[in-house]
Amino acid sequence: MSDARGNGGSDATGGQHDVVIIGAGPGGYVAAIRAAQLGFDVGVVEREEALGGTCVRVGCIPSKALLESSFLYQQARSELSAHGIVADDVGLDLGAMQERRRTVVKQNTDGVAYLFRKHGITRYAGTGKLTGARQVSVTAASGEVTELVAEHVILATGSTVATLPGVELDGETVVSSTEALEFGEVPQRLVVIGAGVIGLELGSVWSRLGAKVTVLEYLDRILPGMDLETAREALKLLKRQGLEFQLGARVTGVKVSGKDGRRKATVEVEGAEPLEADKVLVAVGRKPNSVGLGLEEAGVSLDERGRVIVDAGFATNLPGVYAIGDLVAGPMLAHKASEDGVALVERLAGHAASVDYGLVPAVVYTEPEVASVGRTEEELKEAGVRYRKGSFPFSANGRARSLGMTDGKVKLLADEATDRILGVHIVGPRAGDLIAEAVAAMTFGASSEDLAATIHAHPTLSEALKEAALGALGRALHV
Repeated sequence: MSDARGNGGSDATGGQHDVVIIGAGPGGYVAAIRAAQLGFDVGVVEREEALGGTCVRVGCIPSKALLESSFLYQQARSELSAHGIVADDVGLDLGAMQERRRTVVKQNTDGVAYLFRKHGITRYAGTGKLTGARQVSVTAASGEVTELVAEHVILATGSTVATLPGVELDGETVVSSTEALEFGEVPQRLVVIGAGVIGLELGSVWSRLGAKVTVLEYLDRILPGMDLETAREALKLLKRQGLEFQLGARVTGVKVSGKDGRRKATVEVEGAEPLEADKVLVAVGRKPNSVGLGLEEAGVSLDERGRVIVDAGFATNLPGVYAIGDLVAGPMLAHKASEDGVALVERLAGHAASVDYGLVPAVVYTEPEVASVGRTEEELKEAGVRYRKGSFPFSANGRARSLGMTDGKVKLLADEATDRILGVHIVGPRAGDLIAEAVAAMTFGASSEDLAATIHAHPTLSEALKEAALGALGRALHV
């Protein structure tokens, strides 16, 4: 490894490194930090001024800030009276709420910049392009070009918003998730196209703040890919909160009329009446951000979906070039990208490391939250795997009752022959935090009996996991 160190995270003008990473999102910046810890000289190319990628700047972090603020607003308006708290004339200051969101984002992006300085990581401001094996060209906003050379080049440019045929994003009336975070006023009518994670989370935010939200989904269910029973439970609870759903709805186009602040959209749905809206959020998924990286010119192989083809060690077909995160196959999730990055640089340092994509948890931060890890009932049935199921409702959990959050349940699936836990699916309070115990248990091959025998503090929400495990054994205690 090179003896040269980075320049404390400040911008640089060029040079040679052990590792050069294109992209400073959750995959790239975490890989950079771990590589620096392992003694590599690291350079990172990022075109955005702030570090952290989509997740930190315009995705995971800002959406969670708005979800938390909107939830508290909803509680103050309608739920605090049950606790004996009288909050009359509760008002909304959307400007202050948005300012808090921006502050939370800045704290996180500043945090990444600090970590770059701490670990001596060199940052190159500009757009990176692969120009050959172990070669990267960086074009700054000024047009100045810097050539970099590295023994290992890591592609970590993440993903971008997927679009829908016949629907043109204008960034004002017909928007992506990025613009939907920035609304300066609550739209009276919001149509969300897509009932995946992003659509449900942002739909929940604006519904809580007063918008009439209609969610259109092409499939006959919400949350594609998640356990069907769990998704149906979430649908029931979201409907109860006021969100409207049209499933099996094929959107054929969106027409925008009017000028300036009086612009309106008409959403056309095959075989149904068109919907009028003030804003339309297109949330039909994401696609690999592989265009413009110079991959085809350099000879890097891509699959039919534009993903970079890599082997088990994240290596592309081009010597010295690797890819991680949303650029490659697997769940398009920030924490998966981070694990990819860590595993890759540890392998480059000679350590044994890998990522089990079957144990990547997924979380939807609606209220209640939805969380899942492992295999679904549908997958087990399709594969012919015999299993046992244990369920436990939060309505029977003492801590959930004290919180006043009793909706939902925990479902645990275990192999009928070995009792090994195959999947855990949760709808309920703090599901995103609770799923971590299930991931840890499954990582070490735990059985439902192992989880059932684990002492859980009382009263806690986590007791619902223990009870679901007991249920899989046919001996739940509190239901």
